[in-house]
Amino acid sequence: MLGLNFFGKTADQFLKTFEPRIRESQQQIEKLLGDTGMMDYAKLSTLTEMSDAYRAMAEDLVLHPLRFASAEIDLTKKYLGLARYSFARIRGKQTEPAVMPAADDRRFLADDWNKHLPFSVLQQAYLINSQAFLDWVESIEGLPGPSHDQMMFYARQLTSALSPSNYPLTNPEVLRITWERKGMNLIDGARNLLDDMRQNPGLFNVAMTDRTAFEVGRNLATTPGKVVYQNELMQLIQYNPTTKTVAKRPLLVVPPWINKFYILDLSERNSFIHWLVNQGQTVFVVSWRNPGPDHKETGWSDYVQLGILEAIEAVKKATGEEKMNAIGYCIGGTLLGSAMALMEKKKLKPIVSTTYLTTLLDFSDPGGIGVFINDHSIRGIERAMEKKGYFDGRAMAFTFNLLRENDLFWSYWTNNYLKGIKPKAFDLLYWNQDGTNLPYRMHSYYLREMYLHNRLVEPDALTICGETINLAEVKIPSFFLSARQDHIAKWKTTYKGARVYGGDVQFVLSGSGHIAGVINPPYKEKYGYWTNNALPESPDDWFNESEMHDGSWWPYWREWVKKYEGAQVPARIPGDGKLEVIEDAPGSYVKVKAAEAGRQ
Repeated sequence: MLGLNFFGKTADQFLKTFEPRIRESQQQIEKLLGDTGMMDYAKLSTLTEMSDAYRAMAEDLVLHPLRFASAEIDLTKKYLGLARYSFARIRGKQTEPAVMPAADDRRFLADDWNKHLPFSVLQQAYLINSQAFLDWVESIEGLPGPSHDQMMFYARQLTSALSPSNYPLTNPEVLRITWERKGMNLIDGARNLLDDMRQNPGLFNVAMTDRTAFEVGRNLATTPGKVVYQNELMQLIQYNPTTKTVAKRPLLVVPPWINKFYILDLSERNSFIHWLVNQGQTVFVVSWRNPGPDHKETGWSDYVQLGILEAIEAVKKATGEEKMNAIGYCIGGTLLGSAMALMEKKKLKPIVSTTYLTTLLDFSDPGGIGVFINDHSIRGIERAMEKKGYFDGRAMAFTFNLLRENDLFWSYWTNNYLKGIKPKAFDLLYWNQDGTNLPYRMHSYYLREMYLHNRLVEPDALTICGETINLAEVKIPSFFLSARQDHIAKWKTTYKGARVYGGDVQFVLSGSGHIAGVINPPYKEKYGYWTNNALPESPDDWFNESEMHDGSWWPYWREWVKKYEGAQVPARIPGDGKLEVIEDAPGSYVKVKAAEAGRQ
């Protein structure tokens, strides 16, 4: 034991001596590859982060041999259990496996894995080794929270990539299908791979749905309406009424621009927009442009000015009303919050209530993407954007998929390319892959000022459209909807943001995640939601004192917003106001693909 400790101390001194040289070499290699265009700066920064994480694991192995020795003892015990299982199966006895996949692990569901002993042993050996590796990485001490999470993320990517289910010769289900189909599954898989490469020039993404099954405007985003205003950054859609009378005050919806607005209008039965119209609302929705190189210098203030402030003025002209309600979803809510603080500073009060759907205002815990939030990663993204003028929306979609890599990447890899199966038609996954690009100036500002430095909640720390802003100065009533299983905008973090706001704040927690928790029409009677009129400092106290309700939160919000919508007036037809109809909904901006925008 003393020898191991002495070895660890000696190794520690050696590593401290050479650490600066290793860093310097990494920076030189990164600069060489980036400057020569051999590799994208964003990819380079990711590779460097990965190598740093794996190097830190190796250093811990050298510096703390006792901890690794303890893990080896536990690993040996599990392998003895696997040996007992193997001998029992050889003797023809049915016995419980030494280890079982997690309940939500779908990689080994096929009977082929347990039917054939060699593959059963291979599967269990993989599960034992991968869990031992992850447990060891989890036990590494002396790292700050973000670094530890980053190390766990890359460790998980490694173990997931090495799963025997991902390779044709180590997946018994794939071998059986190959035998039954005489290899045609591999031919079909190669066709699927080539098709994915054609669909994603310059940036590979595995298909998650049948792209040919959907078309925006044909069977997605079909709620009838008209584009009544547009500028270089957005189109504004006014939807046709379905009721004889409507609320006096119109409703402006600001969706995210990381994805497209039709998540709120996938199909008629699941459409939040269609439901709002049926509730007697005059609904206006911002449809963001898919930016390209020409939008390089478009910043956060431009999104506030061209996106929200101009939309407000357009709604006034279209309806003749000076007051309205507003909804912001995800980053659209973040933008709405900053715009509200700006209007408060300027003494402008066109909005009488705001609703925030899974919106981060406080970024102290950025959720799953926190593994990418550090100065080095952001610098790499900025360098890549500086050359292209934008961050490719397909890369953003791929990044989010890696937060659940087995479900959202490797399962499709196996089905599409190894089994030769065409993915099924699924509107949500079509939307998920129909991404939007992000302008360099805006995305850099968003990553640094909000995610990295969390300045939106600091009074007068940010300047928007020439004015410092303070969220606490916003006094109008606000409704915050968060989702309990949301890994993008964690509900306890959105709760912190809600408490920053002045005025009357109603916080509601939905079941499920970032999408399903929001898009939860009443007919489904799913998930439920929690309410509590108080807003204590601790989110746990809020939850413990909350009341649980069955079904959708939509009707509950409908009752809340009635207080701010005014009396009933005759229904408004798009084009009858001071704004002329430009084109039919969903407009032309939403139909532009990320790759097309990048070529403009």
